Amino acid sequence: MAEIKVGARLKSNVCDSEVMVISCADSSAEITCGGAAMIDASADACGGDVDAAHAEGTTLGKRYVNAAGDLELLCVKAGAGSLAVNGEALVLKDAKPLPSSD
Repeated sequence: MAEIKVGARLKSNVCDSEVMVISCADSSAEITCGGAAMIDASADACGGDVDAAHAEGTTLGKRYVNAAGDLELLCVKAGAGSLAVNGEALVLKDAKPLPSSD
């Protein structure tokens, strides 16, 4: 399992997805993509298939957060697997509304 700290780059073992950690309160959290643990971006991927239950995909440039809001990942390379932390699926972070320009 890769070390989870702000600025770390992680990649999937089973698809092309790569993310950067933007914020993380728990450095021991297990981040998965496509049902498999993510690894350090400089490590060699083992390969394998994306689990069908975790195949929603990631989108380049989008931020993903957990329900508590204490983990945020930025997708730097899109892939077929979906992201999760400790078994909880991550969701797209909503954009902040801009102030009115009246």
